[in-house]
Amino acid sequence: MKVASCQSNYMPWKGYFDMIARADLFIFYDDVQYTRHDWRNRNYIKTHEGRQMLTVPCHGHSDLLICDVKINGYRWQQKHWQTLVYTYQYAPFFERYRNWLKSVYLKRRWDSLSELNQATIQYIAKEILGIDTQFEDSRHYPLIGKKLERTLSLVDHIENIEELILGPAAQNYIDPEQFKKRNIRLSYMDYSAYLEYPQFYKPFIHEVSILDLLFHTGPNAMDYMKHVRKELRQ
Repeated sequence: MKVASCQSNYMPWKGYFDMIARADLFIFYDDVQYTRHDWRNRNYIKTHEGRQMLTVPCHGHSDLLICDVKINGYRWQQKHWQTLVYTYQYAPFFERYRNWLKSVYLKRRWDSLSELNQATIQYIAKEILGIDTQFEDSRHYPLIGKKLERTLSLVDHIENIEELILGPAAQNYIDPEQFKKRNIRLSYMDYSAYLEYPQFYKPFIHEVSILDLLFHTGPNAMDYMKHVRKELRQ
């Protein structure tokens, strides 16, 4: 079984969903330290002025776990909805996802950042992209330690794990020998060589929310991710 694990992010970019698609099991890693000014509560969209940051206001500070971070009020929901409508209303597939987006931003009030992120990520992966990966939460495992020790604690609790998929930054703390002893292969995501897709305004920017890809390509979104998945599976 192939396993991937990552902190939940706000409306992540396509690379995040590539990681999910490569795995049989994806574990949200939200019982770790919350980092401010990071992707947990914000992401970019593409506008006529370039990238624009959408930020979910949070009470979070550095001594909190991601799963304990509370969202500060609800005014941001209307603001994000209006910004997305203004920016993408003429994109070819915006109307396809309008009702879902409206339900996210206007029909529910979010208090937990982790709950918001996990719910939207799972919906996009399963219902929109058609990814059949299973999801779990790291809080369901009795983990100990930090970084490498914690990662080893996680894999030791997963039955039939054969491969662990990691982001590029994990190479800074991972000890391959510890996984070799456990007969677990390590693979790292390579976010290069993505294909460009029809996108409003030049120059093209890859590092934006998955929403940009969905609004411009709709049901063909996975066509701009599959080449990476095939390359990494060789």
